[in-house]
Amino acid sequence: MDLDSRIFVAGHRGLAGSAVLRRLQKEGFRHLFTAPSSILDLRRQKDVQIFFNETRPEFVFMCAATVGGAEDNLQRPGAYLYDNLMMQANVINAAQASGTQKLLLIGSSYLYPAQAQQPMVEDALLTGSFEPVKEFYSLSKVVGIKLCEAFKRQMDLNFFSVMPPNLYGPGDKYDTRSAHVIAALLRRFHEAKEKGTQEVVIWGSGSALREFLHVDDLADACVFLMKNFNPESFPDNLGMPWINCGSGEEISIRDLAQLIQKIVGYTGKIIFDPTRPEGAPRRLLDSSRLRRLGWQPTKDLRKGLEEVYQNFFLADYARSLEREARKSSAAS
Repeated sequence: MDLDSRIFVAGHRGLAGSAVLRRLQKEGFRHLFTAPSSILDLRRQKDVQIFFNETRPEFVFMCAATVGGAEDNLQRPGAYLYDNLMMQANVINAAQASGTQKLLLIGSSYLYPAQAQQPMVEDALLTGSFEPVKEFYSLSKVVGIKLCEAFKRQMDLNFFSVMPPNLYGPGDKYDTRSAHVIAALLRRFHEAKEKGTQEVVIWGSGSALREFLHVDDLADACVFLMKNFNPESFPDNLGMPWINCGSGEEISIRDLAQLIQKIVGYTGKIIFDPTRPEGAPRRLLDSSRLRRLGWQPTKDLRKGLEEVYQNFFLADYARSLEREARKSSAAS
């Protein structure tokens, strides 16, 4: 991949996609293709095929996905399964048909079994059941990864997936339904501070351990891997076309909540509700394969959270409120 390569970033307005696009622009790539969902619905096979035939991207970053928090996953399992299945199948198939050299699909640590041995290694995939809260999302994403593997076996294509942990950073969504852990906590504490609410209730006991990665670190890793990764580089892993990309650090939800409380400046109480689902007790990726390639994350969690809240939160939060208002107006 060089500066004149033709590159398509799918999902360029999302958290991961926008970070990848910023990273590519910063490096000076000259031929970057994007398409908002209002122009190109990746669930429509014919439209995707036409787009690929017209643009002929040599490299594809497949960052588009329907994602969200625990509550939204429980309420809309059909959307998570259908949307992701269709988008991935259409993009991956169009890429192989149009001659794309290399494709990177964003996966997730949630695709590994709920009771996988920790830290989670790549060959733990499909060795147990999914976490129930995100079962349908996980199933859809695994199908995308296996489709990449299938085309690799059939046509020797270098299509692969990156498996990050929970992400945060600029461009995050703070919508009530779709916010991830950090985004949801930032919104709750910010609104509680603004309204003078005496307590903030958080799902679960707070003991669950999670790994977090700044989205700019993920973007840096994605560009690095697009340049350097070949599954055959790891004969000990039988050429598996997916690779973990984590920070290597974990924190309990309780400690995370207290950290965000301090950053936001909220002085009320934190109440944990153990009757609500909190997922697997621990999720930590083994990212040693990526480390052996020479990549390391650079963002410290505390500093990263402070930067997000101070520099990006208010603008991203305002956009989330606008989206919620439009949806509410449309529903009425």
